Amino acid sequence: MEAVLLALGAGVLTLLYAAYLAYKVINEPSGNDKMREIAKAIQEGANAFLTRQYKTLAPIVLVLFVVMWFFVNQQMAIAFLVGVVSSALAGYIGMQVSVRANVRVAEAAKKGLSQALGLSFKGGAVTGMALAGLGLIGVSVLYMYFGSLTPLIGYGFGASLISLFARVGGGIYTKAADVGADLVGKVEKGIPEDDPRNPAVIADNVGDNVGDCAGMAADVFESFVVTVIASMLIGLTLVEPLLVQIPLGIAALGVLASILGSLFVRIGKGNKIMPAFYQGIIVSALLMIVFAYFYLTSLALSVPAMTLFVPVMLGAIVTLLLFVISEYYTSTEFGPVKSVAKAATTGAGTNLISGLAVGMESTALPTLVILAAIIISYMIGGLYGVGLAAAAMLSLSAIVIAIDAYGPITDNAGGIAEMSHLPESVRKITDALDAVGNTTKATTKGYAIGGAALGALALFVAYAEEAHLTDINLLSTPVVVGLFVGALLPFIFSSLLVLAVGRAAFQIVEEVRRQFKEIKGLMAGTGRADYAKCVDIATATALRELALPGILAVLTPLLVGYLFGAAALGGLLAGVIAGGLMLALMMTTAGAAWDNAKKYIEQGHHGGKGSDAHKAAVVGDTVGDPLKDTAGPALNALIKVVNTVSLVFAGLVIAKSLNLI
Repeated sequence: MEAVLLALGAGVLTLLYAAYLAYKVINEPSGNDKMREIAKAIQEGANAFLTRQYKTLAPIVLVLFVVMWFFVNQQMAIAFLVGVVSSALAGYIGMQVSVRANVRVAEAAKKGLSQALGLSFKGGAVTGMALAGLGLIGVSVLYMYFGSLTPLIGYGFGASLISLFARVGGGIYTKAADVGADLVGKVEKGIPEDDPRNPAVIADNVGDNVGDCAGMAADVFESFVVTVIASMLIGLTLVEPLLVQIPLGIAALGVLASILGSLFVRIGKGNKIMPAFYQGIIVSALLMIVFAYFYLTSLALSVPAMTLFVPVMLGAIVTLLLFVISEYYTSTEFGPVKSVAKAATTGAGTNLISGLAVGMESTALPTLVILAAIIISYMIGGLYGVGLAAAAMLSLSAIVIAIDAYGPITDNAGGIAEMSHLPESVRKITDALDAVGNTTKATTKGYAIGGAALGALALFVAYAEEAHLTDINLLSTPVVVGLFVGALLPFIFSSLLVLAVGRAAFQIVEEVRRQFKEIKGLMAGTGRADYAKCVDIATATALRELALPGILAVLTPLLVGYLFGAAALGGLLAGVIAGGLMLALMMTTAGAAWDNAKKYIEQGHHGGKGSDAHKAAVVGDTVGDPLKDTAGPALNALIKVVNTVSLVFAGLVIAKSLNLI
């Protein structure tokens, strides 16, 4: 039980550290009355959305709880409910700090870049540390309470479900508001981003929090716990009982390393922001590797310690490589984004073509890195080695999400600075932070997608054990049917989300146009926009669009398994992992490349703001928004929900299968 107690202690310590950071952030100065008024509007909008989202999800959760209680396993049903609450809480805590940190970062920017960066990172670190602490406590307490690993599958399913809906709902909200604000504000009216005259500006800032903070927190929380549980399930199939707990111990060590690594995030010479984050990631990864070495060599195992240590080391290396690759494809400092920006000089069409090409190309290197890790881990440690590599990668979730959640805080800080008419020197600092925030959000999405793929692979192995599948025959018709349905699912799912963003954005565009037309003096700056109306439209539409994608994710694997059998469901899982990984990488990278190409032009290249190239780049950014912040990230949750649903209901699927073909 040493690993379980280590995880519990690390979880409690991590939550205390998150509370300390939250205390430090909230006690910083919050600016003048105008700044506090804007921040309060953002806070109220974010809270209203999250409250309504959880109320909308409550009946769905209740139905699934009852089904699991009576038809699957009562302990698993209880764990499912705990997983739902834990995942929702991880997002809620992060968002509460984020909507309070934004105004304080805007105020800190008056003092300089270093102060603003330090405060925004502390705010983001609350989200990362809270989700990791809750995950460790949840898994270790349930494991000790039930004395069995099986109920924890329900915990993972609960986390997956909330992750899916948080990603879908938050993604639709944030991009509908963003697209609606940009199309009228930037393209039609020619006013700057975050201009207080734009009626959708508050909704846009709210969206940053519910999508990129609460949504990402729930997403990675679920990846973290599901991967650890799946790796433990693989360990359960081996003869040595101690191997079951090792993934949990590795996760705890990674979280402790992340706490120490977060202390190294600070600006050095040259005021470069991204290297400060790399310091934190690299230190965290190296410490985790060192801790893992001493931990594994101290255990009395029948297998050589290096057999387990090498996959763990590979998991940390994959994390670093995915960061580097994602930055190369999405940062304004490198060729891909510059080529997309240059393509905008000949119009929106060539800008779109270039961005799509970059997105497609960007799938190659991450896939090769993940495959290399899988092959080497398998050769050294078998399937358990692959599970350990995945657990090691996700053990760094705390520091990774700290860097990700920094993004919406700085984005909001820039918006507050613009709307409250702070000096240009302040906006220059918040713009610099926000530009890097776009890159960090892109890099952490690459990490989340890679983690989802490795975690889902571990779940796939656990499903095969549960369904008693020793192999999957591609010459079998049911398997081929499952494979194609699985490959198709991410495309249909993404289509539903992109269309939902389009419908919601249309309503916001109409509302913004109406206000500019009907509110006297709005364009001149003497009239006041009705911000609440756009917030309400985005909220209502996002929650209305939640149901169908969620139903599709839960019912598809159940129907395929019921109609065609366990092998067909195995084929579906393989298809959804492979297809979802590629599509998610393509969409998130293309969207980020379009976004930063626009930012690159706004820095003064190719004619700068207001030029024809800038207008073309805005179109590319608008197209990319629902890809990088809605459909792409939501595929992470889809992949894992499909796998956890299959694992939870595997027994029923096998018992009741019709095997029609």
